Amino acid sequence: MAKKGSLFNDAMKRLNRAMEYTDFNKEIALRVGTPKSCLEVSVPLRRDNGSLEFFRGYRVRHDDTRGPTKGGLRYHPAVTLDEVKSLAFWMTFKCAVVGIPFGGAKGGISVNPKELSPMELERLSREFIRRIADFIGPDVDIPAPDVYTNERIMGWMMDEYSTIRRQHSPAMITGKPVSMGGSVGRSDATGRGAYYCIRELAKRVKLDPAETRIAVQGFGNAGQHVARLLHKDGYRIVAVSDSQGGIYSPGGFDIPSLIRTKEDTRHIKAVYCDGALCHAIEATNLTNAELLELDVDILIPAALENQITAENAPNIKARYIVEVANGPVTSDADTILNERKIEVIPDILANAGGVTVSYFEWLQNRSGYYWELQEIHQKLQAIMSREFEKVYDLALELQIDMRTAAYVHALKRLGETMEAKGTSSYFSNEKVP
Repeated sequence: MAKKGSLFNDAMKRLNRAMEYTDFNKEIALRVGTPKSCLEVSVPLRRDNGSLEFFRGYRVRHDDTRGPTKGGLRYHPAVTLDEVKSLAFWMTFKCAVVGIPFGGAKGGISVNPKELSPMELERLSREFIRRIADFIGPDVDIPAPDVYTNERIMGWMMDEYSTIRRQHSPAMITGKPVSMGGSVGRSDATGRGAYYCIRELAKRVKLDPAETRIAVQGFGNAGQHVARLLHKDGYRIVAVSDSQGGIYSPGGFDIPSLIRTKEDTRHIKAVYCDGALCHAIEATNLTNAELLELDVDILIPAALENQITAENAPNIKARYIVEVANGPVTSDADTILNERKIEVIPDILANAGGVTVSYFEWLQNRSGYYWELQEIHQKLQAIMSREFEKVYDLALELQIDMRTAAYVHALKRLGETMEAKGTSSYFSNEKVP
């Protein structure tokens, strides 16, 4: 049971609110609110200097009602079992929202990967797979990249798992290098999925790209890609930030220039690049907290969870918040934002592009037939646009916020599957199917 004030407890508040708008047996909430299994392991690492250290690792399989579980692996000092349980819970709903036949899972290691050498990172990754190999697999639980993990790490993990099983096993993990069975279109899938949601939102509320100001907190993989695609459409990206801070310019930035400089220097700098030359441009430095409170039309939190809380929610000025990160808005903040008529496009919808293309990768690995990039984009756009429309219309129909509508939408798919197997209503003869 999650302790009071925990991230998992916060997630349960959203489940309970969504249940009020369904007629499912209360047993559904009990089952969905209880993780199926949690694994905690000690991961030894022989450092380059010969010393030995142990790091705590986790893998949670939340629910497999609709199929094998699916979810990322993150390397971060703040990784805890409570966090991983919450992320696995959200993955269950994310998969159900977009209608793919997976349940939710999540995992990670409590470590700062920036303090590891490349060889230490490889040894840690392979050792982690040795510890959890019996807990995962292409028909059971399929990991993927997450915070501070990438396609190279996924490749190491697939190679290690294949060695353990003594057979080539590309479908056991997604987000791999394309040369190792990864899918084209996976690297920008999370950001692209959010971009498709923003396009649908723009149609509904009549946003003019040239007049729409956007701030992006978290200029990592997902944040960069959603900013790049929106910039290409003419939106004004007026602020971006990473863990070290951010920059702001009311006229907007040339996003390809920022991405190029970030890749070259690992820092965000206000620049404009013309060919091989990059020139500094005028901008204001600001903190991540200050970025969240900017007067913009769309705020995109694309970093970590719990960024918008009851403390700063009264100061949020954006008209719309699009959650590219997992859990960036707390349930207490939701209440305040709803009262202030600030619409939130929730994480379980907005960032579902990543798991959707991961599903495509898994399908391709199982069949041995690989799709072209255009086909990946078309399939992703069809799913994201379709499910955004369903959630948006459900919110209007029930007169509820988008987050609650997304949970209700997911619960319908989860609840129908669970009831098909029988709940207390059936076994106590309360109703006959």
